Amino acid sequence: MRVLDIISGTSVDGPGLRTAIYFAGCTHQCPECHNPQSWNPAGGRDMSVEEIMAVVEENGFDVTLTGGDPLFQAAEIAPLAAELRRRGYGVWCYTGYLYESIVGNPDFATLLEHVDVLVDGPFIASQRDIHLLFRGSANQRLIDLRHSTPGNVRLWQADELLPW
Repeated sequence: MRVLDIISGTSVDGPGLRTAIYFAGCTHQCPECHNPQSWNPAGGRDMSVEEIMAVVEENGFDVTLTGGDPLFQAAEIAPLAAELRRRGYGVWCYTGYLYESIVGNPDFATLLEHVDVLVDGPFIASQRDIHLLFRGSANQRLIDLRHSTPGNVRLWQADELLPW
């Protein structure tokens, strides 16, 4: 996996303190993206599941997969997400894709089966809202993947108990 950075103790990429893993690669290239250095798929460095898990285990925080767009490395990241879930970590994932366009896609299915909440949709500068929880623009959704199906999207609610 190509990893740009791992930030432990962040509170902006999901509930509570989290470990955010920033993956390289994104072709969405949203205008006014807050992380354009993540667009290059060759950025960062290669890291193994074991290397990343060592950083995660140091702090014990739930994990957010971000970037870039983790779905550009979905096959490579899926084993990491599976290991995170096996060890009891909650997993959030940010993507510029819409849920409806990726659900059921075999290229993404294995990764998504290990994700609790998917933050979907591209950042749209004209819909930027600094008051939104865990997202940058009003079009983006916090989707509770444990309770959503292709025809029935359930949004994650901050006042609900988390499923993990």
